[in-house]
This record gives sequence, C-alpha cells and structure tokens, in this order.
Amino acid sequence: MKRRKGLLSILLSFVAVSVLLAGCSGGSNTPGNSEATNAPKESKAPEEAGPVEFPESMSYWVQLNPNAAATMANLGESKIYQQMEKVTGTKVTWTHPSGEGAQIEEQFNLMLASKKLPDVIERNWLTVSRGPDDAIKSGTILRLNELIEEHAPNLTSYLNEHPEIKKMIMTDEGNIYTFPFIRGHEKLMVFFGPILRKDLLDKTGLPVPETIDEWEKTLEAMKELNNGEPPFVQTIANIKVGNAFIGAFGIPLEFYNDNGTIKYGSMQPEYKEFLTVMNRWYEKGLLDPDFAAMDSKLMDSKVTTGKTAAFVSYTGSGIGKYMGLMKDDPSFQLISTPYPTLNKGENAVWGQRDFPYTGIGAAITTAAKNPEQIVKWLDYAYGPEGHNLFNFGVEGESFTVVDNKPTYTDVIMKNPNDLPITQAMAQYIRASYNGPFIQDPGYIEQYLELPAQKEALVNWEKATTAMMKPLTTPNAEEGRKIASIMTDLNVYHEEMMLKFIMGTEPLEKFDEYVETLKAMGIEEVIKLEQAALERFLKR
Repeated sequence: MKRRKGLLSILLSFVAVSVLLAGCSGGSNTPGNSEATNAPKESKAPEEAGPVEFPESMSYWVQLNPNAAATMANLGESKIYQQMEKVTGTKVTWTHPSGEGAQIEEQFNLMLASKKLPDVIERNWLTVSRGPDDAIKSGTILRLNELIEEHAPNLTSYLNEHPEIKKMIMTDEGNIYTFPFIRGHEKLMVFFGPILRKDLLDKTGLPVPETIDEWEKTLEAMKELNNGEPPFVQTIANIKVGNAFIGAFGIPLEFYNDNGTIKYGSMQPEYKEFLTVMNRWYEKGLLDPDFAAMDSKLMDSKVTTGKTAAFVSYTGSGIGKYMGLMKDDPSFQLISTPYPTLNKGENAVWGQRDFPYTGIGAAITTAAKNPEQIVKWLDYAYGPEGHNLFNFGVEGESFTVVDNKPTYTDVIMKNPNDLPITQAMAQYIRASYNGPFIQDPGYIEQYLELPAQKEALVNWEKATTAMMKPLTTPNAEEGRKIASIMTDLNVYHEEMMLKFIMGTEPLEKFDEYVETLKAMGIEEVIKLEQAALERFLKR
C-alpha cells in the first residue's frame, strides 16, 4: 500500500490517535480482559491503514450446527453473536441452509447461480466446485491478502507467527480466500472414532474388539442379545471423516498420498475386500439397513432407544451427547475402541486426525459493499477478547477466570435447563463445532469431562494417518477439470458402493466398476491431484 502524503495523512493520523486515546479512557464496552490459554497476541493496525469502523449491518450465510439448531432458529439468537453486536454495533442477517450434506451443497450452488450473494459465506472452501482460486476469478469471493494485511491486525500477527498455517490457508497462486477456522493445539485434532455400548459388550463376555474378525464376532453376539436388532451403523459420510473399518485394509475412501504418489482408495483391490466384509455384515443383519439414509435425527432415535449398539461418532456429539441424553438410564454406557485392523496387535494405518486448517472459514463475497469493515469485524475473533468470546463465551455467564484460566460455569457444565453440554455450549460458543476463529485447547480440556471421552482420545490417536493427502489447492483450470469429472464420478461411486454393500450389484462386477471409473476420468484427476501435491510441497 502506498504511503499517504500531505494533509490527508495528517488528518488521518490525528483521527487514529484520537481513537486510540478514546480506547484508553475506560469507555470501551468490550468484554473482560482475562487471558485465554492460547489467545493470539494483540497487535496494532499498520500505520498506513486509514480508520475503519465496524459495519452497521451485514449478511452471513452458514450451515447451522445441529446442536445450535436444537435451541435456536439462527445464530443471531446465540449469546456469542448478541455479545458481538454489543461490542461492534453490527447487525447481522443470518441465512442458514436447511438439510445436510448434498442438500446444503445444492442450495449453495443455487445461490451462486442466482447471483444474489450475501456479504459473507462460511463453508469448506477446499470442497467448493473448481476450488477457491476459481471462486475468486469468477467473481464470487474476494482475494483477502491485502485486506487482511491492512485491516486484520490480529489474524496478520497470528499468521506471521505461524508460517506453517499461512502456507495451509494460501493457494498455490498465493491467494488467501478465507478467515480460517484453526485448531490451535494437537489435542484438538483427534475427535472421531468407533464407539460401543459397553453394557451390551459386557453381557457378551467378549473383550473390546480390535480386529475386523473380532468386530464381526462382537456384532453377532450383540445382535443376538438385542432382540435381533442390527447393531452397527456407519454412513458414507462417517467413512469420509475417519475411514473407520475401510482403513483396516490400508486405504481411505478417497485420495491419499502413498510416499509422494497420489492414489484413489476406492479403486484399489483392498476396496473390494472392504466391500466384501460390509456386504457380509449387511446380509447377516449386522449393518443397519437404514445406514444409507441415516440422518442425525434418525441416528439419535436409534441410539437412545437402544436399537444401535455400535457406531462411529465424535467425542462430544457422540459419546458426550448420548451419555447426557441417557443419564437417567444407569445401564446405558458407551466406550471407544481403537480403529480396527486386520491383524491383532497392529496400529491402524488410517483414522481421523485433522490438520490445523481443513478449509473451513468465512469468505467475503464480491457483493459486499464494505469489505474493509467486514474484515475488521471478522478479525475481532482472532484478538484476545474475541478469542475468549468464541471459545468460552461471556465472562460472568458462561465462564469465569480460575487460576488465570477461563473456566466454564454451570450454565455450560450443569445447564439449569437440563440441556446436554453440546447444546449448552452451542448457545454461547463456537469452539464445540467450528467457525472463523482459533480454537483453544482449554475448551477440549473441559468439554471432555467423562472418562469415556478422555479414553477415546487415547484410543483414536493410535491411528498413524501417515498417508493423508495434504490440503492441496488445484489451480482454477485444474479445479474446473476436477469438478467436471468428480461431480458425476462421486455420484456413480456412492451409488455403486451402496449397491455392492446391499448386494443389488454382485462384487464380481468390481473390475467393471473400476474400468468405469477410468472411463469417467479418475486417472486424469489423479494426475491433477499429483501436480497439486508437488506444488504444495514446494510452497
């Protein structure tokens, strides 16, 4: 940015000094100044940046987390954004797409086609069709590099101190496209894996299963004890998150990095072995026949009515949620298991482990008339006070400071309205799911209050995840090509996966399925992903 000269520079400097002096006078309505355990250092705006106010209003599109949706119609009803409005004066109009997965993606694409964009869109931008570079070039979202440098001192300071994170949030073309969700500590990166009903397992007399064969024996025994109910649930979305059970065969469902070579898991011979097991479990009545159409409400019903005895889920919205909902039933107990392997004594090659950044963040669209002000508003979350607000909520209500650490109150931990901790948290903070801020480890240290949750982290982190593909960003041309191929290929892949598992398509046709993937262009996508990997390694 060029240095301003003359009278304009003097006037702007005078205004900036006045604002700083006013901020020191004690008239600020910002939250308390208590330090969070991982709060970024506060930094001053660049000298050349003119004074920018928070926006009067803005529009914001984001999926409403199910735990938040259980108690509110939109995020404007949450304590966190009510407090944000008090601090910034900004009135936010929220839009939350309905449904899950493909339904939300369809609504996102329809919104883009309509050309009626909100000011901010929060989503996983690495999964957007044709990639974030193309979203910038096509005029959907803004390149944020200069805006962040000039008007987001908190995020700028953090990225300067963490160049490895800056590498992740930047494309190969050098574009920063989002205010990112960042997991601020290693202990925040493992949170998903296999779960069993301990009370039913105890009745079988069997040990905690470790291998695929042991799991099959355990599920058979649970089915017999549970009136013939199919005991196991795992959806396609579950497999994508943690690669549980398919990982026992040494592959993930999608792309992976095999010693510098990109491969596609669902065309490998090991994928057929996985499908063979799932088909056998389906035919034996071990895999719930509703797995293909399972949504969160149906899953809640099956677990809380005792129909489901084994599933894969999260430490919080799995173990914590269901143990909370079933707290009046002393016989209901959940435990985690290690990710299964083929051979006893091995550690799983695949499990769930997040990168610090996974593509989720808030992008500013080209419809925004005041991007500088919106940047300032979003940057608030990366400063000390915003960090506390997004991770711990409102001081004096949802947290107090104990031994210099933000500590949740009974509003969160023992909610007076008898809300599960996940729903109580969703009213006050975003640390329990995600958003444009830096997640604090102090959240997880308090959130996982149950021994079963703490043990889950020990069990699940044993998976090596050494072959995870880094978060590469294909360029715009590559992104368009990948999207044009993978849109139809993903539909075909998921259809065939369900058919193979349910037996409507015999596994003898697996080679024919692989040839169809090749005809649809999977080998070309692998080449493009390989090129993106090689560029990423050179960043």
